[in-house]
Amino acid sequence: MRVAVFSTKPYDRRFLEAANAKHGHELEFFTAEFNANTAPLAADFPAVCIFVNDNADAKALEIIASRGTKLLALRSAGFNHVDLQAAADLGLTVLRVPAYSPYAVAEHAVGLILTLNRKFHRAFNRVREGNFALEGLMGFDIHGRTVGVIGTGKIGQIFGNLMKGFGCQILAYDLYPNADFAASGAKYVDLPELFANSDIISLHCPLTAETYHLIDEQAIDQMKHGVMLINTSRGALVNTEAVIAGLKSGKIGYLGLDVYEQEGELFFEDLSMEIIQDDVFQRLLTFPNVIVTGHQAFFTEDAVRNICETTLSNVSDFEQGITSKNEVKSPQKAAAK
Repeated sequence: MRVAVFSTKPYDRRFLEAANAKHGHELEFFTAEFNANTAPLAADFPAVCIFVNDNADAKALEIIASRGTKLLALRSAGFNHVDLQAAADLGLTVLRVPAYSPYAVAEHAVGLILTLNRKFHRAFNRVREGNFALEGLMGFDIHGRTVGVIGTGKIGQIFGNLMKGFGCQILAYDLYPNADFAASGAKYVDLPELFANSDIISLHCPLTAETYHLIDEQAIDQMKHGVMLINTSRGALVNTEAVIAGLKSGKIGYLGLDVYEQEGELFFEDLSMEIIQDDVFQRLLTFPNVIVTGHQAFFTEDAVRNICETTLSNVSDFEQGITSKNEVKSPQKAAAK
């Protein structure tokens, strides 16, 4: 099957070509992001493959559907960048990668916690400069602290188990509580209780209309003074301006982000020689108690290999007429089933 692959980085091509050895699809790689302006590049391709910061809005989907595309293959678990209703109306099938390596993201969240707490990044730079002073590097024992986990799917559960290994108390919130997680010692509570009692809060939930700006001024007001907030899930779960206000007041004592609500114009590109125009993002970087990584939590060899293998398996299933459990349907289409 001919597949137009957008937002291709060298590692995408390397892992996709390796995974394609057993599928034999005809892959054409484009470095451009997918959007309404670049969609014409996919003319006459039955399948289009996109990444998490591409923009599959109605206009872009109309263009590819009118030129022969039947399948939209996502190299991601998230699908909030796709207009699912437009896809359904146009007869496009949308397939995603629901799981690749939940350990990769969970472990990255733990890494952010350790770095914020023990200030590894600052210590590294000091020692390289011959500065061995300890002032300003003091952290706290993670053992015995209370960690709030919002979203307890595979990633959230693994993260919670890792923090239990540190000797933490785990509070959890999810619309659909995980019985196995509860049996292992996590205590499910409502959000106000989680906010009020957690020393560390980590987000592991999808972005939906209900979770958009889940962390806003009202939520922050309910949190402990000096709370640590971690987000490795979706940028728009967090109202960035509200978080900046929380940092300035001291309500938020530590902030670790691997995602950002306006990351589409920033992440996955080398902008080191550019003037970044996003003033809100630039303000975040001025705080000494903030660490931002560029949406790299997923980025392990294991995860990228799994993403590429599942993506091409999805394409093969579609080509062979096999109904895939990885299909993403619009709410109306799902309700009709």
